[in-house]
Amino acid sequence: MQLHRGGRWRAWLGRQFGGETELGDRIWRRCLHLIGALVLVYYLLPTGFFVVLPNSRVLLLALFLVLLLEALRILGRIELPTIRPHEHERVASFAYYAVALVAAVLLFPEPIAIAVVLGTAIVDPVIGELRRLPKPRPAQPVLPLLVYSGLAFAALRGIGGWGVHPAILATGIAAVAAVGIESLRMRSLDDDLTMTLVPGVILTTIVWLVPSFPSWAG
Repeated sequence: MQLHRGGRWRAWLGRQFGGETELGDRIWRRCLHLIGALVLVYYLLPTGFFVVLPNSRVLLLALFLVLLLEALRILGRIELPTIRPHEHERVASFAYYAVALVAAVLLFPEPIAIAVVLGTAIVDPVIGELRRLPKPRPAQPVLPLLVYSGLAFAALRGIGGWGVHPAILATGIAAVAAVGIESLRMRSLDDDLTMTLVPGVILTTIVWLVPSFPSWAG
């Protein structure tokens, strides 16, 4: 089953920006990446919003449906758009991304989850576009680090109420971990997964080991 229109819409999108289907595919993938940040709406929903199931179970159900879609794709039952050539023989990035987003929201403290979700949703596409620029690329990795740091600091300080000093320190740790892990090429893991979970695990572990850390010198 083909769950797309043969790329006609993406070809049209690419032409609007002076290219063809390849550009349209890229733009659409970037948009889907940004849309991943909508998982944070979870924090805005009141308890019992879905009535029949707890909010967390609805989120897990949504993840199950995404993984089912990916399983059907791998089995050859359906065909999805914007799947890149190297993903035909492995689990696609969108499945890793879905796992990372749900795990972050359900397992990490809220400000840390917001920081790492926004970091991956926004900074990963920025890195991808910077890689397409001709060398030398003076903005890389400086720009991704700055953008990630700004997002993380806003989440930790503004949402979590962390002190200035611990927020700055944690921001630096998370930014270096996320941008650094994104640069690694691992065949068995996707950077959408590692870029989200690695900094989240690091910051959550710090808070678990030192509960007073968020208010330190704040």
